[in-house]
Amino acid sequence: MITAIVVALVVLLVLAATGAAASVRVLREYERAVVFRLGRLMDQRGPGVVTIVPWVDRMVRISLRTITLTVPPQEVITRDNVPVRVTAVAYYRVVEPNRAVVEVQSYEDATLQIAQTTLRSVLGGADLDTLLGERERLNEDLQHVIDTHTEPWGIKVSAVEIKDVEIPERMQHAIARQAEAERERRAKIINAEGEFQAAEKLSQAAGVISENPVTIQLRYLQTLSEIGATQNSTVVFPMPIDLLRPALDALGRAPSAGNGADAPSGPIAAAEQGALNPGAEQQAPAAEGGAARPEPDRLLDRNGAANGG
Repeated sequence: MITAIVVALVVLLVLAATGAAASVRVLREYERAVVFRLGRLMDQRGPGVVTIVPWVDRMVRISLRTITLTVPPQEVITRDNVPVRVTAVAYYRVVEPNRAVVEVQSYEDATLQIAQTTLRSVLGGADLDTLLGERERLNEDLQHVIDTHTEPWGIKVSAVEIKDVEIPERMQHAIARQAEAERERRAKIINAEGEFQAAEKLSQAAGVISENPVTIQLRYLQTLSEIGATQNSTVVFPMPIDLLRPALDALGRAPSAGNGADAPSGPIAAAEQGALNPGAEQQAPAAEGGAARPEPDRLLDRNGAANGG
């Protein structure tokens, strides 16, 4: 009899210890307890020590820390019909534990699925240039849409970031050619602007030199000093043609002087030639007409007078 009583007491003590252990829970600072008593939702509990009624209450632990959700790679076709492969990451946390447990079966899976579908729908409405150049705006749109869907579940999406965008290799080559052409265009524009500014400066320098011609001589001397500073065997020095024109004119008159080119011309020269050659006046019409010739009798008279004299 005594043995049975002792055994019963031991069993009761064990059951009491087990019940006490089952009724006491310790929650961390970032954890909250959602308690159901006979299927009915109780008030939110935690953090610290939480007591529940064994075999009557059921407790669900909910973490309030920010959860990093990696969205698997999604095949997306952009608005301009370019297939891309996009991966993203989302950050969210539970702000209302009771609703996160009651309103949705598994808030983690539900958030992942809504993130995937939203990623495909939002990025499918943007073209490739927007996807590559306006990620911040797309991130804000994704965060807003996902947060709107998860708000009834007590989930707050704090940020969504597009992590990687993979495009086909042929499209990469096309983008590279486009970037190269854009760089060449900018280089040509910068070169043209430099030429324009240099032309303006040269025009201003020409105005200064035109006011004082001695300036060009100083520039010649400066150029010679710069050329002489290096070891050069050949020096090409430009010289204006105006400086050489007097010498060229003098060289042109020198050969013509021996051929009578410098003989006087005009009425005075004609008078002098008529005095030396009296028959020049009669030969002139023949030379001009090309058909008239001097008469033979007059030629004989002139020859006889010349011989008699």
